[in-house]
Amino acid sequence: MNAFSRRGACPALSAPMQTGDGLLVRLNPVAGGLLPKSLIGLCESALRHGNGIMEVTARGGLQIRGLTPASAPLLAMEVDALGIAVRTGVPVETGPLAGLDPEEIADPRPMAERIRVAIEEAGLTARRGPKVSVVIDGGGQLTMDAVTADIRLAAIRTDAGVGWLIAVAGDGQNAKPLAMAEEEAARDIALAILRMVAEKGRDAHARDLTERQRRSLASWHSFAPPSVLPDISPFRGEIGSSADGRTSAALVFGATSAISGGGDQGAISPLKGEMSGRTEGGAAERLRPPIGIFNLSNGRALGIGLPFGSMPAQKLIGLTQEAIALGVTEIRLAPSRALLFIGLSPTAYHSLQQTAAALGFVTDPADPRTRIAACPGAPACASGRIATRDIAEIIAAENRDILDSSLTLHISGCAKGCAHPGPAELTLVGGENGAGLVVDGTAKALPAGYRPGYDAAHGIGRVAAAIRSARHPGETAAACLARLGTAGVVKAYRQE
Repeated sequence: MNAFSRRGACPALSAPMQTGDGLLVRLNPVAGGLLPKSLIGLCESALRHGNGIMEVTARGGLQIRGLTPASAPLLAMEVDALGIAVRTGVPVETGPLAGLDPEEIADPRPMAERIRVAIEEAGLTARRGPKVSVVIDGGGQLTMDAVTADIRLAAIRTDAGVGWLIAVAGDGQNAKPLAMAEEEAARDIALAILRMVAEKGRDAHARDLTERQRRSLASWHSFAPPSVLPDISPFRGEIGSSADGRTSAALVFGATSAISGGGDQGAISPLKGEMSGRTEGGAAERLRPPIGIFNLSNGRALGIGLPFGSMPAQKLIGLTQEAIALGVTEIRLAPSRALLFIGLSPTAYHSLQQTAAALGFVTDPADPRTRIAACPGAPACASGRIATRDIAEIIAAENRDILDSSLTLHISGCAKGCAHPGPAELTLVGGENGAGLVVDGTAKALPAGYRPGYDAAHGIGRVAAAIRSARHPGETAAACLARLGTAGVVKAYRQE
C-alpha cells in the first residue's frame, strides 16, 4: 500500500486517497451487507488506525477516514482478518434490498454477477476509468434512481415477463435510454458499452459515446452475438452482423436510438408509471429515502441514516450492539447515507429506532438533515475554511419548514465540493473571504456573495425568511428560490 489514489479515483483498501484529514478508504462488501459483529470490528479498527469517524456515502459505500501511511496497511489486514471480502474492479451496484424486497420486479443480483464475470473475462477492469460504473435496478421499495452511473439496467414488466431497459450516462431521470432487451442480450449490450468506453481511454465515460455508437448499441438486436464480434473501436463505432443478421439471444422490445431524434420505428418513449416500476412526477416525489420501516419477504428492515453521512465509530458500535440484542442478522449499506438493519421482528424495530434517535442518528425520513450535504469541514479537515457540520446543524434546527424535499443545501469547507460534486439549489463554500453563497451551482463556482463563516447559518436563516415571506400557497422552496432569483437570494443572504 505505497501508492495513494489521486482525487477522482476510488479510494479502495489497496489505494487510499489523500484528503485534508489524512488518508481515506472506501469499502464495498462483496456480500452486499455486513454481519453486525463485522461492522463493530470495522468501527474498532477505525478507532485504532483512523480518526474514529465512519461514513456512508451517497452511493452506499462505507468510508473510514484519518488513516496514515503506516496505519492504512494495518486496517487492510484487520479487514481481511474479519473475513470481509470487498469488491474491486468496475463497480456493478444493486439496490440495498436486492433479493429481499417482495415488491421488486426482478432480483438484480444474478444479472449483476454475470456482468462482473463478463467484465473480468473480457479484461476490461484494467482498461476502464476509475469512476466508470454500472447500476442494476430491480425496482421495488428502494430503487437506484438517485444513483448516477455510466450504464443503467432497470427491470421492467412486459407482456413477455421481465425485460431490462438499458440506458447510459445519468440517473433514473436523465439517463439516455438505448434499448429494452431480455437478460442475456442486456448483459451483452452492457459489456459492449464498457468496451467502447475503454477504447476511448481511462478518462472516458459513457457520456462520451458518439451518436453513431449509441445507434449501433440501440440496434444490437440486428447484429451478431458478442461471441463472434471483434473488439469495438470508437473509430469504427459499428457492430458487425452475422450471416442471418440477428442475435438469437436478444428479445428486444422496440429498441431503437432514443438519442438521435430520428424517425426509427418503435422509438423508445420516456418510461412512466407501472412500466418503469416507479411513479410519475419529479425525483422528489418519486424517490423514497432509505429511512424507516420496510416490509421484506421474510421480516422487516429498519433504515437509519447517518447525519451528513458521518458518525463517530463509538456511537455506531453502540447502535450495532443494540441491534444484535434485538436479533438483527445483517446490516446493509444504502445510498443516501443510510444503514438497513435486517432481521428485526415486528415488535423490535421501535426499540432500535429509539436507541438510534438518542444517539443522534436520523430516524425520520423528513429530518431536515437529509436535505443537507456537508463535508467534515474545519477543524476536522485541513482544507476546510468553515465549520460545515456546526453550520449544518444550526440551519437544520432553525429552518425545518424550508428544507423540503425540493431543495438541497450543500455546505462545503472548500471549493473541492467533496460531499456533493453536482449542483445544488444553495451552496455555501468556505474560502479566503468567508462563507460564499452559490445559487444553483457547485462549490467550484464563483460565489455571488459572502459573509463571515461564523455567521453563515444566520445568512441562510435570512434566505429562509425571504422564502417564507414570498412563497405562494403550495409552492416548494426550490420554486420560490427560482422566482426570487440569484440577486434576491444573495441580497437576503448578505442582509444584516
